[in-house]
Amino acid sequence: MVTAHFKATAEATADNVLGSFSHPKNVFDYGNGSKMQMEKRGDSLFQVWYKDGRKVSEHSFDIVFGGRNAQTSVYWHDFNTFELPLSYYRSSDSWGTSPGFSQTTPDFSRKMLKDCYACHSSNVRNVASDLTSEENNAFTGDVEDVIRKDKIIYGIDCERCHGPAKKHVDHHLEFPGEKVALHMTSFKSLSRQQKLDACSICHAGADGMKIKSRFDFKPGDNLTDYYRPIPNAEIDVHGNQHGMLTQSQCFAKSPNMDCTTCHDPHANAAKDPAHYARICSSCHAAPKHSRQTLASASVKEMEQNCVSCHMPKQASRAISFHKAYNSPLYDYRLSTHKIAVYPDKSTK
Repeated sequence: MVTAHFKATAEATADNVLGSFSHPKNVFDYGNGSKMQMEKRGDSLFQVWYKDGRKVSEHSFDIVFGGRNAQTSVYWHDFNTFELPLSYYRSSDSWGTSPGFSQTTPDFSRKMLKDCYACHSSNVRNVASDLTSEENNAFTGDVEDVIRKDKIIYGIDCERCHGPAKKHVDHHLEFPGEKVALHMTSFKSLSRQQKLDACSICHAGADGMKIKSRFDFKPGDNLTDYYRPIPNAEIDVHGNQHGMLTQSQCFAKSPNMDCTTCHDPHANAAKDPAHYARICSSCHAAPKHSRQTLASASVKEMEQNCVSCHMPKQASRAISFHKAYNSPLYDYRLSTHKIAVYPDKSTK
């Protein structure tokens, strides 16, 4: 259980919070005598805001989101979670402003919405009957806004892709000798569109119209019953891999291509370009390259690295960050899932 899916959310412990807690890499300078310092006290971790050397406020790391490319954390308050103003970015191996946060003033007031958990966890759902009398007395808002610590199922578990497992577990506990997995949805049994919908419930972005909670989605359901994208909206490289893929000629011309053509959902995405080159070559056995491209790299090099040219890293419009006060705005770059010819990459 070490995949990015499984670690999409987790309790914030010293073992899984990324980023340095040692001076000077644990300090973010906001300017004008204001700074944030990452501090470790025993098993607890904090973001502590100082102004002119005096502590203004502090909040603990309680839940982490992600970690493959970057990691954002939240803290508990009033039966909900709020985003910490600094995140860790692997590309710079440093702390930086969380997406959309100021480089001059810390802000601890941004609530982490349940839609964020819908793609980063397996469950945070609750109903009014879940609340204790103490919670009912203390919380006066909509119960849908409440997040219970004892209701969270961290990460993406088996049920998000294979459906509810109670009948499956009950059956195999009663008949332990039965080796055929029953009462679970086999991903292989789904149609191409159903497979795409099962991935797209989280990998089709968050800039569309929500119809029903993503937590209610079961494999085999139609994505359009839960979420509808905005027509003609500009697709961002972050979060909407499905939208990018559907713009690709590879996808349009292949009757069978889906997300699992290139990705094993039970393993982390491979980092070796040659892994994807072998998949590309199953259809493109003898690709034709321009004279300029052939002059810039050997045929062998190109055969082992299709993605650098045809799925290059691009900057996300949704995410960028500062590493300190008055620092430049750094791009958050991810490999695009729009497979295409990119002339600027070819000439390089």
